[in-house]
Amino acid sequence: MHWVHHPLLRRGQPAPFLLLAMVTASGTLGMHMIIPALPATAAGLHVSAATIQLTITLYLIGLAIGQLAYGPLSDRFGRRPVLLGGLALFTLAGAVTAVAPSAGVLIGARVLQSMGACGGLVLGRAIVRDQATADRAAAQLALLTLVMSMAPAIAPVIGGYATAYLGWRAAFALLAVLGALAFGMILLRLPETLDRRDEGRGFRTILHGSVRLLRSRAFLGYAIGGSCTTTSFYAFMSASPFIFANLLHRPTQEIGLYYLLLMGGVALGGFSANRMAGRVRPRTALRIANGLAIAAAAAFMLADLTGRVSVATVIAPVALFMVGAGMASPFAIAGAVSVNPLAIGAASGMYGFMQMGYGVLCTVVVETWRPGTVFPVATVLLGSALLGQVALAMAVRRA
Repeated sequence: MHWVHHPLLRRGQPAPFLLLAMVTASGTLGMHMIIPALPATAAGLHVSAATIQLTITLYLIGLAIGQLAYGPLSDRFGRRPVLLGGLALFTLAGAVTAVAPSAGVLIGARVLQSMGACGGLVLGRAIVRDQATADRAAAQLALLTLVMSMAPAIAPVIGGYATAYLGWRAAFALLAVLGALAFGMILLRLPETLDRRDEGRGFRTILHGSVRLLRSRAFLGYAIGGSCTTTSFYAFMSASPFIFANLLHRPTQEIGLYYLLLMGGVALGGFSANRMAGRVRPRTALRIANGLAIAAAAAFMLADLTGRVSVATVIAPVALFMVGAGMASPFAIAGAVSVNPLAIGAASGMYGFMQMGYGVLCTVVVETWRPGTVFPVATVLLGSALLGQVALAMAVRRA
C-alpha cells in the first residue's frame, strides 16, 4: 500500500494547481452536470419529477454533512490517502448511477457519490493552505474560486449535449469518467502536503482541535461571515427561474445567458481577490467585498420596492453582489483555515458544512416565503450581507 502515501511519479514539486482545481470542482460538477438530464431520467425510469429531484436534494445534503468527516480524517491520516478514498467512492458510485435499473438505486448511489465528492471540496482548500502562508493561500484560493465559478455555467451545457445525443445515462457516466481521471492524476502527481510531524496524531488530539475551532470567535466569524456572503446567492438561484419566466416573461433559452453573466461576476470577484492578496490587508479586502454586496442587495431591494423590476435591475445588482461574494470567499476561507494550523483539515470541513447549510437555509426561505417573488430574495441577500459584515469584522479583530 506504499503507493497510497506516495505518488507513483515523484517530481518534488507542490501539488499542481490545475489538478487541485479539477478535484475541488468535481463536487459541484456532480450537482450541475445532470440537471439537464433530469426530465429524461424521470421518463426513462418511469417516475415523477419530484422523485428524480431527490438526486439533487439528497446530493446537496450529503455534500454538506460529509465535509465534517473529511477534515479530521485528513488531519489524522494525511490528505493524499483520504482524497484517494473519496475519489474512489465518487467514481464507483458514479458508475452505478450510469447503469441504475431503478430510481431507488439511482438515488442511493447519488447519496454515496455526494459523500465521495466532499473530499475534493474539503481537501482542495486544505492542500492549498498546507503549501502556503495565509496571504499566499488567499491568492491561490481566489484562483480556485475563479475556476469553480465556471463549473456551474459550463457543466449543464456539457450534460445537456450528452443527454441530447447519447441519452440520460451519458450525463451520469461522464461524472464517473471525471472521477476516474481525477483519481489517476492524484495517484501520479499529488504529493502528501500534511506536515509529517502532524500526520498520525491521535483522534483525541484531532477532536480537541476541532472543539477549539467551535469555541474560536475568529473561526466562527470567518465561517459565518463567509457563508452569509458567499452562499446566500443560492436564494436567488432557486427563485430566479420563476422570476425570469413568470414575472418578467423571458424565454427559456435567454435565461441561460443570464446565469453566464452572474457566474462572470463571481469570476471577476475571484480575479480581484487574487490581485489584492498580499497587497491589501484582509480586513480592508473583506470590507470592500462586503460593501459591494450590501450596496448591490440594497439596490435590488429598492428596485422591487419602487416597482422597477426588470431584467436590468435584476441582473446588474445580483451580478455586483456576486462580485463581492467572489472577492470575499478566498479571504474568508484562508482566514478560517489559518486559525489553528493543527486543524486545517477540520477547519476546511466545518467551513464547508456551514457554507452548504446556510445555502440550504436560504433556499428554503425563498421557496416557502412568497415563492417566485423578488422581495424575499432581496431580503435574504441584504440581511446576509449585513450579517456577513458584522461576523467578518469580529473575525479579523480576533484573528
